[in-house]
Amino acid sequence: MSKRQKKKCITSRKPDRRNSRQPMYRNVKDRLFRYLFEKDREALLNLYNALNGTAYHDLSQLEIVTIESAVYVVMKNDLAYILSGTLSMYEHQSTYSPNLPVRFLIYLAQEYQRVVEKAEKSLYGIGQISLPTPQCIVFYNGAKEMPAETTLKLSDAFENKQVRADVELTVRMLNINYGHNRQLMEKCRVLEEYSRLAAVTRECMMAEKDLQTALNQAINYCIENNILKEFLLRNRAEVLGMLLEEFDKEKYERTLRIEGREEGEVRVNQLGILLTEAGRSNDFLKSLSDRELQKKLFVEFGLEE
Repeated sequence: MSKRQKKKCITSRKPDRRNSRQPMYRNVKDRLFRYLFEKDREALLNLYNALNGTAYHDLSQLEIVTIESAVYVVMKNDLAYILSGTLSMYEHQSTYSPNLPVRFLIYLAQEYQRVVEKAEKSLYGIGQISLPTPQCIVFYNGAKEMPAETTLKLSDAFENKQVRADVELTVRMLNINYGHNRQLMEKCRVLEEYSRLAAVTRECMMAEKDLQTALNQAINYCIENNILKEFLLRNRAEVLGMLLEEFDKEKYERTLRIEGREEGEVRVNQLGILLTEAGRSNDFLKSLSDRELQKKLFVEFGLEE
C-alpha cells in the first residue's frame, strides 16, 4: 500500500461492534486459503488454468478430494482435487520447511489408497489401476524473503547420495506475497486479491497494537477497496477468526525465533564439517565458546548471514 493507503487503513472506521461480538472461531482448522478456494470453485478452476496454461470451464469436472481430519489420518493437506486426470495437492505455508516433499509423499500415499479402494480392478490383479497424475504445489506468503519459485525434491533428504534412488517427488513452492509472480496473479484474480489481503493485514498489524482491531481495519480496508469484497461481506466473522489464528503475534514471533535458532544450528554444523575436512578441528572447538572467532570463521568459509 502507498503511505496514503496505509494511513487510510490505520484510520479506518471503527469495527462494527456487532461483528466484533460474533464468535472468533479461534480453534478453526481450515486455513483461510483453503476456505476461500473451496467456497469459490470457479476461482479454484481458474487457479488450475493459471498454473497449467489450460482453459477448462466445466466446474462439474472438478472433484474435491482433500483428506479430512480423522483418527486414521496421519496428516492432512490444505486442498486437493482431481481434474482431467490430474491430482492437484496444495499447501499454504507462511514458513519454509525442507520437509515439504516428505509431507506430500504422505498425502499422495493417502490419496492413492483411496483411489485403489474405489477401483474396480484388484491391486493384486493383472489389470493396471489408473492413477491421477500428481502435482504438488506450495503457496508461500511468509515474512522471510524467498525466490518467486523454488523446487524442492524428496531426494534432497536421502542419506546415501552415492546410489541411484528409485523414488522421486518434486514440489513447486510459489511465493505469493504481493508483488511476486505477477504473471500468475494476473491470470488468477482471486489469488492476487488474497495476496493483497495478506499484505494489508500485515501493514495494519504494524500500525495497531491490538490484533483484533488491526484485523478489522484490514478487512474494512479490503471491502472499501474491492479486495475480495463479496467474499469478506458474506464470511466476515469466519475470516476474522481465521486471521486471528493465522496472524497470532505470539505464535508468529515464536516461530521466527525457532527458525532463527534452527538456521543457526545448521550453520554451526556446516562450519564444523568444513573445519574438520580442513584439519582444523581445534578451531571449531574454540569457536563454540568464542563468538568473535565463530563470526570470523563464518566469513572465511562463506557462511555469513
